[in-house]
Amino acid sequence: MSYHRFVVVGDSCAEGLDDPYPDQRRYRGWADFVAARLAEDEPGFRYANLAVRGRRLDQIVPEQLPAAARLEPDLVALFGGGNDVMSRGWDARTVARRVDAAIRACTEIAPVVVTFTLSDVSRRMPLGSRMRPRIVALNEAIREAAVSYGAQLIDLWPDQAVADSRYFGADRLHLSAHGHRRLAAYVLGRLGLDHDPAWLAPLPGTAAPGSRRADVRWLVREVLPVAVTRTRNRLIGRQPGDGFLPKRPDLLPMTQDEAWAPGNA
Repeated sequence: MSYHRFVVVGDSCAEGLDDPYPDQRRYRGWADFVAARLAEDEPGFRYANLAVRGRRLDQIVPEQLPAAARLEPDLVALFGGGNDVMSRGWDARTVARRVDAAIRACTEIAPVVVTFTLSDVSRRMPLGSRMRPRIVALNEAIREAAVSYGAQLIDLWPDQAVADSRYFGADRLHLSAHGHRRLAAYVLGRLGLDHDPAWLAPLPGTAAPGSRRADVRWLVREVLPVAVTRTRNRLIGRQPGDGFLPKRPDLLPMTQDEAWAPGNA
């Protein structure tokens, strides 16, 4: 099956953090890789990415899905839920309802929908065990909704690549360029399309071992600034993602300098 109109919705993981293009002006990510591969099979292919970093599922549905519906996609990918997991006032039943609403809405606007569970990023950080039950609950809701509404599921929870730091950026949450290529391979495989086999091949060598010094550096450089920003945002009534715009709000063809071009893959 070929696709003509591919629309991505979600949060920073759908936007492409932490995989910048070589010019460092914007992020690439798994969705751009998938779009470039789809464009090879369809000359009239168009791609939009409506994802906005920081957004929860209850924001993605009213903010992004109406715009997605107007684009009349034949393929939608939804990657979200991570910000729900990290939000104050976590409630598993509330988030399960958000998941159900988001996946249902996606399947109402496109014949093929791809969605994702989260990998066990709790293994990547000190005290991450406190986050793990939330990820498990979110993933169970995603799996259930995917079955209920016939969405194609990319289940990242069993992926052992989570143990290799090279698949993640400095914040230990967002995927690196290696991680985005790996995720693109999973999506293309789920759609029955071929991809560069190197994207799923084990990385050569071994990742640098973890250390207490590395954990302290991560806390100071990555965690503390985020905590300060979130506290300030709560005080002034600002929501994560406010002020950011989708990187690709319109259906556009893939250009030669995007994703699949020599030197970028």
